Amino acid sequence: MKKVTAETLPYRPGVGILLLNREGKVFVGSRIDTRTDAWQMPQGGIDPGETPEEAALRECLEEVGTNKVEITAESSGWYVYDLPDELLGKIWGGKYRGQKQRWFVFRFLGEDTDIQIDGEHPEFHDWRWVDLEEIPDLAIYFKRRMYEGLLEEFRPVVAAFLKRS
Repeated sequence: MKKVTAETLPYRPGVGILLLNREGKVFVGSRIDTRTDAWQMPQGGIDPGETPEEAALRECLEEVGTNKVEITAESSGWYVYDLPDELLGKIWGGKYRGQKQRWFVFRFLGEDTDIQIDGEHPEFHDWRWVDLEEIPDLAIYFKRRMYEGLLEEFRPVVAAFLKRS
């Protein structure tokens, strides 16, 4: 059997969501399927025929349980992360080496009670609001570099958001 290596696999196209509440805090969730104390922002794949914006709105509804959001920014390009060797061939049916993601900043228009992470196919067992600067330190190790890049790109967007609030 041929060994699965990162070089032989494509990236899975996906989206990510930096969801801001009125205080400029960012939504993070703790995944159901991991034993580590790692938190992440909502993210997921782009379905066939779906635009990145449509995928982000769908993922927000599926993972956060609300569509009470407004898109305020989109990343200037695609962000990429690679799966570690021990996960290659196991996640996403073994078809991908990692993800390339388009990221969106959403302004949350609802109340905390509108957040329902226990939907039909829950991905998080817990959630909370955190400062933007905390995100890389909360992330699983193989997503940290990507989250650091997001922090750099979206720091001015969050600062402008806070000035308007």
